[in-house]
Amino acid sequence: MIVTGACDFSSSLSVATSSSSAVSVTTFNISSLSSNPNIIINSSSTLFRSLSFSLIRHRSSYSLRSLRRLSIHTVHGNKTQFFSHSSTRTPPLFTANSTAQRSGTFVEHLTGITESEEGSSEANDFGDVESARNDIRNVATRRVETEFEVRELEELPEEWRRSKLAWLCKEVPTHKAVTLVRLLNAQKKWVRQEDATYIAVHCMRIRENETGFRVYRWMTQQNWYRFDFGLATKLADYLGKERKFTKCREVFDDILNQGRVPSESTFHILVVAYLSSLSVEGCLEEACSVYNRMIQLGGYKPRLSLHNSLFRALVSKRGGILNDQLKQAEFIFHNVVTTGLEVQKDIYSGLIWLHSCQEEVDKDRINSLREEMKKAGFQESKEVVVSLLRAYAKEGGVEEVERTWLELLDLDCGIPSQAFVYKMEAYSKVGDFAKALEIFREMEKHLGGATVSGYHKIIEVLCKVQQVEFAESLLKEFEESGKKPLLPSYIEIAKMYFDLGLHEKLEMAFVECLEKCQPSQIIYNIYLDSLVKISNLEKAGDVFNEMKNNGTINVNARSCNNLLKGYLDSGRQVQAERIYDLMRLKKYEIEPPLMEKLDYILSLKKKELKKPLNMKLSKDQREVLVGLLLGGLQIESDKEKKSHMIKFEFRENSQTHLILKQHIHDQFREWLHPLSDFQEDIIPFEFYSVPHSYFGFYAEHFWPKGQPEIPKLIHRWLSPHSLAYWYMYSGFKTSSGDIILRLKGSLEGVEKVVKALRAKSMECRVKKKGKVFWIGLQGTNSALFWNLIEPYVLEDLKDHLKPPSESMGNESAQNQKLDSTKSVEEIHHYSLNSSLQL
Repeated sequence: MIVTGACDFSSSLSVATSSSSAVSVTTFNISSLSSNPNIIINSSSTLFRSLSFSLIRHRSSYSLRSLRRLSIHTVHGNKTQFFSHSSTRTPPLFTANSTAQRSGTFVEHLTGITESEEGSSEANDFGDVESARNDIRNVATRRVETEFEVRELEELPEEWRRSKLAWLCKEVPTHKAVTLVRLLNAQKKWVRQEDATYIAVHCMRIRENETGFRVYRWMTQQNWYRFDFGLATKLADYLGKERKFTKCREVFDDILNQGRVPSESTFHILVVAYLSSLSVEGCLEEACSVYNRMIQLGGYKPRLSLHNSLFRALVSKRGGILNDQLKQAEFIFHNVVTTGLEVQKDIYSGLIWLHSCQEEVDKDRINSLREEMKKAGFQESKEVVVSLLRAYAKEGGVEEVERTWLELLDLDCGIPSQAFVYKMEAYSKVGDFAKALEIFREMEKHLGGATVSGYHKIIEVLCKVQQVEFAESLLKEFEESGKKPLLPSYIEIAKMYFDLGLHEKLEMAFVECLEKCQPSQIIYNIYLDSLVKISNLEKAGDVFNEMKNNGTINVNARSCNNLLKGYLDSGRQVQAERIYDLMRLKKYEIEPPLMEKLDYILSLKKKELKKPLNMKLSKDQREVLVGLLLGGLQIESDKEKKSHMIKFEFRENSQTHLILKQHIHDQFREWLHPLSDFQEDIIPFEFYSVPHSYFGFYAEHFWPKGQPEIPKLIHRWLSPHSLAYWYMYSGFKTSSGDIILRLKGSLEGVEKVVKALRAKSMECRVKKKGKVFWIGLQGTNSALFWNLIEPYVLEDLKDHLKPPSESMGNESAQNQKLDSTKSVEEIHHYSLNSSLQL
């Protein structure tokens, strides 16, 4: 059974009847935003509630009778007003507590709470949203209004039309998407744009905004439809206020496609909707894009609260700080300054921190910001001083680091753990390991124990200067502390052993690493290099085969070249030819010195050095590709549709994707674009295949017209191998043991997939959320599914993806509904944390 709708499984019931009364005309007046917008940000759930609007009054429960004006009041310059759900005092959109939970963010690096064992620290308010409450009184107002008319039922001369409209107003909100469309299609003969507009407005009046969107989308597909700017603006604002940013963006794009500029309220609400869903990958980038358009296309001047919220989101982003983030932050800073708004102290602090995170630090710009801070009357806080410490440490400026350290001590506000790490890094740049070790011991004394980043840094420093005893002692101390991860330190130790020729110790470190850490291609390659160097080629061949057969490790060009060199140097021509054939198959580049030796050896056998094999997908690659495409893999085509390129994209915050991307990169190595090559064994989370006509078959069936679709013959291609990769790429396991698969396409295509699963004796339920379908296998069905795909699931993912044994044997679990509260929450959580934009 296929059920459609959002994750809110309760739908409001609206009743409408007709009645006769005096004829009147209702004019709706839509302006940008209320002068007192009641934007509610709940600090506990971060739900983004709707603005208060003056709505359409009605004398009966079912019809609109008198003249009314619906006003979405004017945006007043750069001002907004926030209030909490229970108090007049407003919590910031991004508080320090919420920010500190993300690793690698502004608050963590500057307050030294990156280690989980250090617990939480005091709230560090970055930006003051409270100031936004006063903006509305300080900036001149500007009123932008758009009008559209909705006729009253009483105005319609035909009684049958009044009755049918009233009946539709009653029925439409009670139906899900598919039956709603069927219901409206059945009324095509008599429904006009005015009638459909009335129904859409009625749905919005009773807060059934998604239903109103479906009615609006149905309207746009009719041949009588004429674009209505007022209706589109109202609908976009209502959807945005409910955080339905995908649907809001669709209406927003409709306005742009008509050559119109959206109202200021629509820009503002859409940006805030994106910022309220930052756990979804790509929302921050979209928020920046809409913000930039708001200024450059619309010519609007955003309110200070919007500048501050977007800036906070940039400095709170997890992961490395990219140059694009810095450019965007500088653009926001420029807009705040040029529009005469108040630049808060934490904006300066955040911008200096962003500069300190760059590979090449712009010290002139940092000094300029410091001067501006002083002119504004702000004293440099602990955050600024720690950022300076980081910037100076990157260049090994010991004198500057020591001077900054004294400034930090003078502040008398505590020394964060990261400050010790930066100071150790500065002395490591000049090779003074003794001083770095002294700083590490000082860190232990000051904080009551060293942090994980502190152990990583000091072991790295000692390994670089080849202080074996000190490094081994600290690694043992690190292990006994129970802190993790240990892998970075084992890699540094292994590199040191290799450089010193201590191959026996390297082997012991390798074995210990496998016992205590997750297998890594880097540590395997170091061990393989060691075996080749001491000419232990038998064991090197075994390790190489182990890497090749383990999908989570696999081999790369480095490991192939190293083993090939060992075989060629020892005269093992047969083994060398096997490695050579493997490298041809995977399109690995052979090092020039090895090419010369291979050319000579093969010429003795009158066998010319072959070029890479003609590109053709293997059976395994084809089945894997089908599973990944079902999971959301994208295909990009040129304008002539003659060449197609596959975009491999993985989530950074997913452990499953971290393991899967390594395997996929190696499996499709010969098909990858040269720009997708990686350095130092680090595979990016996004890479592309070469443009090739061979992918035309998949583009035609899975991505026709540039949109995802489910092929008509999908039932023939759903092999257990394909299902396994579909599950690993875009599925997940619930706490109750159910297996949920994500799929995007038409309803007919989803039905074909469901029938194919049923043909394999598996019953499933389907839920629709937005444009994505969720297919759920419960109870014994999840057990059947797992038993079918288990041979093809990567070994390191089996424990993570396998349903609990008790749920697999639970017959009654089949009778549970997929739309139960627990499953719904897990689907919602997974969809928010997914970075793939299906």
